[in-house]
Amino acid sequence: MMSAGDMAVFAGRLLLAAVLGGLIGLEREYHGRDAGFRTHLLVAMGACLMVFISEYFFLKYGAESGMGILRLDPTRIAAQVVTGIGFLGAGAIIREGLSVRGLTTAACLWVVAGLGMAVGVGLYFPALFATLLSLLALWVLKKVEGRVRRGSFRILTVHCADEDGLLEKLKSFLAEEDIAVFDLSLEKDLMGHEIKVDFTVRPEGHRIGSLVESVAALKFVRKVVFR
Repeated sequence: MMSAGDMAVFAGRLLLAAVLGGLIGLEREYHGRDAGFRTHLLVAMGACLMVFISEYFFLKYGAESGMGILRLDPTRIAAQVVTGIGFLGAGAIIREGLSVRGLTTAACLWVVAGLGMAVGVGLYFPALFATLLSLLALWVLKKVEGRVRRGSFRILTVHCADEDGLLEKLKSFLAEEDIAVFDLSLEKDLMGHEIKVDFTVRPEGHRIGSLVESVAALKFVRKVVFR
C-alpha cells in the first residue's frame, strides 16, 4: 500500500513528465505532425509510470531478493520501455522515394520517453535540461539545417498521357532547364493510359514554382507534383 507521501511524489513526477513531454509535443503539433501534443505527453507519462512502478517494486520486494526468494532487476522495465518506444517511433517514419519523413518526430518520441524515465526516478534537473536542449534543437537548429540542406534531393512526379518517346522528351526538357536527374522510376497505368514518372532531382538555383509551371505547360503532361 502506498503512503500519502509516495502518492504525492508519484503525482508530482507524473505531472512534471506530462508537462515536459507536452512542451516538445506542442512543437511537433505546430508543424502539423501526426504524433503531436497528446502523443508526446502520453509517451512521457507512460515512461514515467513504468519506471516508477519498477522502482516501487524494487523498494517493496528488494529485501526478499537478497534472501534468494526473488530476483528483482530495477532496470528491466526501463530497458523494455526503450525497446518498445522504438516500435512507436518506427510508425512515425514514412519513406517517399529517396526522401524520408518523420525521423525528427521519431527521435522526439525517443527523447520524450527518456524524459519520462528520468522524471520517474527523480532526475529532475537532467530531465529539465534535456527538454531545454530538445526545444532549442527543434526551434533554433531548424533554421541552421534549412541553410545547410539547400542542395538536398527532391522528387518531381509527372503524370503524362501514354505515348511513344515520352521518357526521352521529359529527360530532354529537364536537361534544357539545367535540372540534373539522379534517379527515376516509371509506373504505367494500362487502364487509364497514363504514365507516372518520379524524377530524383536537385533543383539548385531554380525557383520551384516556375519549374513546376514549365513542366505542367507541356502538352502531354496531365499532373505535376513536387515534394
